[in-house]
Amino acid sequence: MAGIDTTTIVGLTAEIVAAYVSKNPMPASGLPDLIATVSGSVRKLGEADPEPEAAPVPAVNPKKSVFPDYIVCLEDGKKFKSMKRHLSVLGLTPDEYRAKWNLGPSYPMVAPNYASERSKLAKKAGLGRLAAVKPKGRRAAGAK
Repeated sequence: MAGIDTTTIVGLTAEIVAAYVSKNPMPASGLPDLIATVSGSVRKLGEADPEPEAAPVPAVNPKKSVFPDYIVCLEDGKKFKSMKRHLSVLGLTPDEYRAKWNLGPSYPMVAPNYASERSKLAKKAGLGRLAAVKPKGRRAAGAK
């Protein structure tokens, strides 16, 4: 229906409004608004639909992007141990990256072996433990 002329729009609007008014009681003061609404809708039907935005195509299959030693970026196909800094260069946060590629919230941003290696180093350094509570000493014998 591309390129509908004014005569056709007026004719279609008149037919639709006449059919509506014949079955639905309405005050005469409401007709101009009804005509404007119907006319606008008919004009929109004559316009071409914008082409839907193409879905992004990943550089690799998301199911094959996580390896023990690295993660492959779906944006450009590069391999990384940790994706966070690379994503910031691309202007994305990890959550935006996951949303863009329809990845679950559990999709890793760090290679599994790298994460376990960092975890072992942190535990070896004593991180992740609660500080030992010092036992309270007795008051000095003379103080009250």
